[in-house]
Amino acid sequence: MLKPSLALAAGVALSFCSWLAQAADTLKVSAIPDEAPTELLRKFKPLGAYLEQQTGMKVEFVPVSDYPAVVEALATDRIDMAWLGGFTFVQARLKTGNAIPLVQREQDAQFTSKFITADPAVKSLADLKGKTFAFGSVSSTSGSLMPRYFMLKDGIKPESYFSRVGYSGAHDATVAWVQAGKVDAGVLNASVWEKLVAAGKVDTAKVKVFATTPAYFDYNWTVRGTLDPALAAKIKAAFLALDPANPKDKEILDLQAASRFIETKPENYQGIEEAARAAELLK
Repeated sequence: MLKPSLALAAGVALSFCSWLAQAADTLKVSAIPDEAPTELLRKFKPLGAYLEQQTGMKVEFVPVSDYPAVVEALATDRIDMAWLGGFTFVQARLKTGNAIPLVQREQDAQFTSKFITADPAVKSLADLKGKTFAFGSVSSTSGSLMPRYFMLKDGIKPESYFSRVGYSGAHDATVAWVQAGKVDAGVLNASVWEKLVAAGKVDTAKVKVFATTPAYFDYNWTVRGTLDPALAAKIKAAFLALDPANPKDKEILDLQAASRFIETKPENYQGIEEAARAAELLK
């Protein structure tokens, strides 16, 4: 018979082994919080169920409070995979040294940002000098970094050009700020803008797009570099197999605002890193 102390130690060891086995059987997935938490979860549910079928693992969505939290979770192996913007991917890659981008939506190879306003007098950025302006999250590729980069190239430094610069924290919040008159104009992800318009969540008689950025690479699904390569390959194959001609697959693709997923690679995001350094957002 085991002595009490030995029995306790054995119990702890068994419990720890059980926890390890459970952790190994669960794929933990997260996403940058560029929309409301309820919307992120709604978009993920069918995809999570599909990945469970394809990998044979339990898939758990892990919400985070802000953009840096996703990078930290990947760097510390607390999540296995995340939906990242181009800039967040660059941050994750620099922090971890080995984060791997697996796939992106087809449109992410030619992504844009939309400048919006509810002021009829605003026809271009030239009409916004001395007015108020909103970005999304400071870590957002489409809601902050790339619009800022293109403005800087045109000789516009936001903090001195606008009377006030705010950060709404998310794309849908930027639209709400502009529509409510909290700011004179703002900029957001083109895909979210189109989704909000299609859902009737924007008063397009009041809020309009007055400019669009040049194209750039943006979102991708990234896995931590320490993930089992065989599992990473299985996840990538699952995304690439999604077929818009299949009704169940189309439901998943539609929620991801994707026509289909294509392979991507770290080199695609060199332009994002250069833009971040030019905007002094990377140290």
